[in-house]
Amino acid sequence: MSTTETPPAPPEGAVRSRGPGRRKRLVPYWLLLPGILWLLVFFAAPLVYQASTSVQTGSLEEGFTVTWHFATYWDALGTYWPQFLRSVGYAAVATVLCLALGYPLAYLIAFKAGRWRHLVMVLVIAPFFTSFLIRTLAWKTILADGGPVVGLLDHLHVLDVTSRLGLTEGHRLLATPLAVVCGLTYNFLPFMVLPLYTSLERIDPRLHEAAGDLYARPVTTFRKVTFPLSMPGVVAGTLLTFIPAAGDYINAELLGSTDQKMIGNVIQSQFLRVLDYPTAAALSFILMAAILVMVTVYLRKSGTEDLV
Repeated sequence: MSTTETPPAPPEGAVRSRGPGRRKRLVPYWLLLPGILWLLVFFAAPLVYQASTSVQTGSLEEGFTVTWHFATYWDALGTYWPQFLRSVGYAAVATVLCLALGYPLAYLIAFKAGRWRHLVMVLVIAPFFTSFLIRTLAWKTILADGGPVVGLLDHLHVLDVTSRLGLTEGHRLLATPLAVVCGLTYNFLPFMVLPLYTSLERIDPRLHEAAGDLYARPVTTFRKVTFPLSMPGVVAGTLLTFIPAAGDYINAELLGSTDQKMIGNVIQSQFLRVLDYPTAAALSFILMAAILVMVTVYLRKSGTEDLV
């Protein structure tokens, strides 16, 4: 006679409780669904389409077909490598200038502004209420030949120095590398200030007091306490400034000349004027890959694990 006993059946309430528990576990995924769909429709699908376009051959009249012509990438890079280097150089200089201008401003807002903090923050954000194009056109007026800025710099012989350095040409600012870099710095400065301010505001003021109690000078306190703790803001600000600046084309279009064209201008021209869609798509992918590599190396070298 078998001694095996049938296990007791679970209580009825326990069986019914599985359904609500499973639904609760699925709630986060349902909340993520709109964002995932948005990324699939407006990011992944266009990315796949552009990848397909970059390996096509043909013309606008005859149509383009996928022939897996990867030589387009080498041809595009071999033809437009000066614009790539120029874009990286302009973006890097603008990022350094934004950091040099934005860090003292963010420090002032976080620790010294007091009751004026919100007003200064509004002044920093205020340019966002104006179109990017209009702001750049305003710089075209500011740097115009015969204007007060050019007259003052010429009177101080600053233009003579910048002309020797290759930043300007003669006694004018427009259609020079300096004008493009100034436009990039102005337009992307808020993207540097906001992350820096957020990072500096989180620093406990008691750490500064403790450094003072240990007889640390203000410079030492900044070097040993403030700046290391603000590194997440520095990394975030430089990324938010460098990435869009490298792909920008409006500043070079309005403030520069044909000698200051960036890779964004080339891509825009290939898409809308030349109508060479494979080359434009290949340039876009090369730019994206180059920025991705530089950002990855930068994050690893910076040692900011919070952003990796």
